Amino acid sequence: MTFPWFEFAGLMLAFGINAVIPGADFAMVLRQSVAHDRRAALFTSAGIATSILVHGTYTLLGVGVIVGQSLLFFNILKWLGAAYLVWLAIAALRSPPPQPPTELDALGAKRGDMAAFALGFLTNLLNPKAVLFFLALFTSLVSIHTPGEIKVIYVLSMSLMLFAWFALVSVFFTTPSVRQGFFRVGRWFNRVTGITFLALAVRVALAQQR
Repeated sequence: MTFPWFEFAGLMLAFGINAVIPGADFAMVLRQSVAHDRRAALFTSAGIATSILVHGTYTLLGVGVIVGQSLLFFNILKWLGAAYLVWLAIAALRSPPPQPPTELDALGAKRGDMAAFALGFLTNLLNPKAVLFFLALFTSLVSIHTPGEIKVIYVLSMSLMLFAWFALVSVFFTTPSVRQGFFRVGRWFNRVTGITFLALAVRVALAQQR
């Protein structure tokens, strides 16, 4: 069996372009990088990448078609996603200004790894646009004759690509000089990220099936 490199390249290019466009995932990794540390940002990135495996799995199983075509399922997912983003916005607005971490913060971060992972996982999982995007990708770019095991490779590759991208974002925003710039703006960072999450919540709430 010959690997469909041309199809794979087209799929990864389309996915990669969408991945680097700032959205809820980017905002979450940025906040984790500044408000917490690189470890938290990387675990959040891993959560986002793992969520891609879920999207890919139900798409390959055909469940994504049901969700994408069902107004009820779509609206449930849409309002859950919007509510989650509002909760993140409130949490950001109520948080104290980001400050350089202490040794005690580092110890606490190790205990919060799963919480950071869950933040990233739910941020991506509850995004209704991700459902429609995966459906559009596999419908338009992947042949119905492509074997299932090849499609699994596609999904795994997309997950790895997304983790690699957000790992780079995490490393950049946890660079000492970059973080110091955010620390200087203090509470304004929380206000901006909170408003950003609120804006994203409105965007999700207004999303329509296509």
